[in-house]
Amino acid sequence: MSNDPLVVFTPSGKRGRFPKGTPVLTAARQLGVDLDSVCGGRGICSKCQITPGYGEFSKHGVTVQDGALSDWNSVEQRYQDKRGLKAGRRLGCQAQIMGDVVIDVPPESQVHKQVVRKAASARVIEMDPATKLYFVEVDEADMHEPTGDLERLARALREQWEIPEIHADLSLLSKLQPVLRKGKYQVTVALHKSHNDTSARVLEIWPGLHEGGLYGLAIDLGSTTVAAHLTNLETGEVVASSGIMNPQIRFGEDLMSRVSYAMMNPGGDKEMTASVRDALNTLAEEIAREAGIAPALIVETVFVCNPVMHHLLLGIDPVELGQAPFALATSGSLSMDARELDLGVINPRARVYILPCIAGHVGADAAAVALSEEPGKSEDLVLIVDVGTNAEILLGDKTRVLACSSPTGPAFEGAQISSGQRAAPGAIDAIRIDPVTKEPRFRVIGSDLWSDEDGFDSATEGSGITGICGSGIIEAVAELRMAGLLDESGLIGSAEAAGTDRMIAEGRTHAYLICDATDQGGPRITVTQGDIRAIQLAKSALYAGARLLMDERGVDKVDRVVLAGAFGAHISSKHAMVLGMIPDVPLDKVTSAGNAAGTGARIALCNVAARAEIERVVGEITKVETAIEPKFQEHFVAANAIPHKTDPFPELAKIVTLPNPSFNTRGEDGEGDGGRRRRRRS
Repeated sequence: MSNDPLVVFTPSGKRGRFPKGTPVLTAARQLGVDLDSVCGGRGICSKCQITPGYGEFSKHGVTVQDGALSDWNSVEQRYQDKRGLKAGRRLGCQAQIMGDVVIDVPPESQVHKQVVRKAASARVIEMDPATKLYFVEVDEADMHEPTGDLERLARALREQWEIPEIHADLSLLSKLQPVLRKGKYQVTVALHKSHNDTSARVLEIWPGLHEGGLYGLAIDLGSTTVAAHLTNLETGEVVASSGIMNPQIRFGEDLMSRVSYAMMNPGGDKEMTASVRDALNTLAEEIAREAGIAPALIVETVFVCNPVMHHLLLGIDPVELGQAPFALATSGSLSMDARELDLGVINPRARVYILPCIAGHVGADAAAVALSEEPGKSEDLVLIVDVGTNAEILLGDKTRVLACSSPTGPAFEGAQISSGQRAAPGAIDAIRIDPVTKEPRFRVIGSDLWSDEDGFDSATEGSGITGICGSGIIEAVAELRMAGLLDESGLIGSAEAAGTDRMIAEGRTHAYLICDATDQGGPRITVTQGDIRAIQLAKSALYAGARLLMDERGVDKVDRVVLAGAFGAHISSKHAMVLGMIPDVPLDKVTSAGNAAGTGARIALCNVAARAEIERVVGEITKVETAIEPKFQEHFVAANAIPHKTDPFPELAKIVTLPNPSFNTRGEDGEGDGGRRRRRRS
């Protein structure tokens, strides 16, 4: 048996014997332990911090004596003086193994750090990004060995980091020589290694050790809003998040109206492409400023988007997506230079990865939701609904995953609503209506107080009460239904019929007054009959899409529902079910995933293997096309009622007894026709 000291690494449990004097980092590498180092063991980067344990470790059969590691040295002291090391920490590249020892690798020193996606979930992202930093010492130029600087850089990376091959574009070559000389032939490079390419691309180079960080953008490019997460590619931390309205809204609020604009206006697609690329540059500039970093440190961007946004981002005319068979120019994932998309604000050599689309109207955003929520690994039947202007719906379990997209329109995001606005300070995001007095109380974004609580006025003085956002309008319609102010068909009662003077006549229809701040120069916020109709159309499309997938699986109920989307986290599951947005399940089986598409983009940004995984998963998802499915219309019409005309909601009935007024004085059919006539005239 060898007398060499035994080393046990935790938390991995990997162990081995090494000769005395072996650096801890060397032992870790030989055992395949996850210990980070950018400088390759030169005592410069301090990424390889470890914590030795002393005393008896019966679990490992090891007793660790003082002196198990070599003495603290001048390199460690220099780092301690400069930046400070936590008590008990050593640098793995400097501490040498002198006796049996147990070494703990703290989370921040692990190469494949795990980032918890959100506190409520055990889901973690393992850090293994496509772009990483490497510190190298390059041989100086020598007349007797006439090789170029790039070739010597390649040799250094091969010898010091086992990177077989690199290439660099002209803009990088032009700065290579001055940077090498400035760093005295010690430089840090950012290398991009794709999941389907063996060679590495040099994206950036800095003299000496670069400690300014490395960043990527995960962007969810939606029809109405664009959300971006600036992510530290070394730690996985989201350092800033920002969102803007998609400027393409001026060409059409929903996808089909944008396709129509491209069809009717020669060059219309080019206009829309230019506007969204311009907005992305503005967004990148703003998010870098907010985080206090140079935009050139952003070296990678991952996009998720629906197929129409996908084509317009790429500069492809979406006309084919406007008619059957809804052919995509390409459905595979795409990798390219950011400058091909005119993204000029970030690093000029930054790389872009766009997730694959599933099919004609089910895009990379649905693929990102599948990557984030993993329906194909679910033991029970899960329905995942990504609520937005174009809703993506996934239904699946371990046996099979189905997907469809449903044209809900922008009502859920506050557009097409009379007092609607995006979720911003001052917007009503929650509301309750007393079923007896019919009086409302509400909350606005920016304050935790309800409108009937002391201090509400002063708490909202800065923002005011400006409108109602998506989650607010969903709650408002459901509350009107629960308070008996709205009948099953979606008709608002008159003041006389409903028993409250909050009902205001508007032509032949009525509106419910939530708040009137006109005497203080503020808005008058109401829920109108038109608002109800817009929400009914949106929720009917959503429910009909879900029912189509359930038909395909041959089921009448699902086991659980996951609400995703920008405001999935803010929707009350009870209100969503009263409205009939989602199928009937016990309320504790309705959970929120927040912006799952954005999370999927972050996973693909932070973990290169996840890109190969989603490309595989997408190939196994069955696509259901709502646009040509005859039963969609049938489901859509039945879902117009609140909560539903024919589907029973037994779980909902256990917690809510819905009143059953009828404000239609002209007969069932007459109301429908009259309602439509009134809407055209108003």
